Amino acid sequence: MNIMITGKNMELTDPIKAYVTRRVSKLEKYSDDFIDVQVTLLVERGRHRVEVTAPLHGIIMRGEEETGDMYVSIDEVVEKLERQIRRYRSRINKRIRPRAIKEQETGITAAEEELVEHEVVRIKKFPAKPMSVDEALMQMNLIGHNFYVFRNDKTQEMNVVYKRKYGDYGLLEPE
Repeated sequence: MNIMITGKNMELTDPIKAYVTRRVSKLEKYSDDFIDVQVTLLVERGRHRVEVTAPLHGIIMRGEEETGDMYVSIDEVVEKLERQIRRYRSRINKRIRPRAIKEQETGITAAEEELVEHEVVRIKKFPAKPMSVDEALMQMNLIGHNFYVFRNDKTQEMNVVYKRKYGDYGLLEPE
């Protein structure tokens, strides 16, 4: 496992690098396939944030924690990643076990089942009237959703506004 540690608005000392390496290396017990793990340590206005990105089998495990102490943030982000890995493993196991049983019953292999297309079970149509980003945010909050699709009145293209983790908003625009 190659652990790349970067610091923003702080000096990376040897003890903090050693602590990060020791704690993040615990992820190796779940899989030997972690290659390049990126760890970013950030200090802003007394808050210590740790972001870890770890690619595994084509998916990206990502964790982010923010507390008043850097060491606590490191511990919490590693625990969060361990939970994600366990959840990922249980999902994989749930998919594999039923497939093995289904293969015996139907004679269809797991590879053949992958070729079967998934079915759309619901189609929802909505009016796409032009509106501003502010109006779309208001509409999203009024209906209580985490995202809202709308036609941008300035560009006349379909856009999506969405609620982010810490309460702020994002906007998706096509290129």
